[in-house]
Amino acid sequence: MTLTARILTNQPSDEAAWDRFVTSSDDGTVFHLLAWRRVVHEVFRHAPHYLLATDGQDIQGVLPLFEVRGILTGRVLVSTPYSVYGGLCTASPDAARVLIAEARALATRRRARYVELRHYGRAHEDLPTKPLYSTFVRALDPDPEVNFNAVPRKQRRMIRQGEKHGLVARQGWEFLPEFYEIFLVSRRHLGSPPFPLRLFESIRDHFGKHAELLTIWHQDRPVAGVISLFHGDRVMPYYGAALPSAFSMAANDFMYWEVMREACLAGYRQFDFGRSREGSGSFDFKRHWGFAPQPLAYQYLLGDRVEIPNFNPSNPKLQLFIRGWKRLPISVSRRLGPPLTQWLPLD
Repeated sequence: MTLTARILTNQPSDEAAWDRFVTSSDDGTVFHLLAWRRVVHEVFRHAPHYLLATDGQDIQGVLPLFEVRGILTGRVLVSTPYSVYGGLCTASPDAARVLIAEARALATRRRARYVELRHYGRAHEDLPTKPLYSTFVRALDPDPEVNFNAVPRKQRRMIRQGEKHGLVARQGWEFLPEFYEIFLVSRRHLGSPPFPLRLFESIRDHFGKHAELLTIWHQDRPVAGVISLFHGDRVMPYYGAALPSAFSMAANDFMYWEVMREACLAGYRQFDFGRSREGSGSFDFKRHWGFAPQPLAYQYLLGDRVEIPNFNPSNPKLQLFIRGWKRLPISVSRRLGPPLTQWLPLD
């Protein structure tokens, strides 16, 4: 049959077929699932435009898009915002071509300056590409001891340092208020506005058992935490934060080891450390854990006289903002940050 593209309907059968396709596809990620659409629309109010390529009743490809109106970007379409992955999830090159054509047409109708595709899977050679990020994924063994021995010696020593300081891990969403206070401090330390608390509440509510909060405690005081997302056989520690005072106790190393240990015991077989920008501290941190960087292809459908956008911390024009944000009192960051995250660049 001829492949055609259309917008996803709100019919339960249509939505169930979408998630089934994503789950069965090598290109599918947790950010392609409809739970992410619900979270982003509920919290940030960006309009979703979810495209399918079908040959009759069968889905051959999907492309989740959101219409975002940024302070610096203007109106754009992003697949997908507030995430490291997205882009095309297809069963064939023909399905990819149909979805790209439909995304171009949608951008014209919505007067979007460009379309950003944050591919996890295959890149498309004829599209402008920004090779800025890499992701870090490694297989997990069912035995925690095997995984521990696969960690380079220096990082194993850091994990043991956390144990010697008496750090303790606790699972449960009941500690979300404590985690959010740590998150506020961490984001200011990085020079980034914090997301609203309701983002994490929405993830908890819409992802259910596929999202977990782990917090790290020292002498009955929370010092670090991470929200992990689960998809197929993969665990992805996504929103991590630690108090600067906990760095000397190796709280981050201890925390990520606890995620890895518990995930392998629960049957997960891939550990996804997420994306990092080359030259950043997080990029080096993940390499020191023995993870090899795998380049990501962020590709673009550009409008007339539009260049590939560069709204990320490596842009010198954003350094003044970052330095200024680091100096804000937590009370000001708490008040101003969450509303800003709706309108600031999403790179």
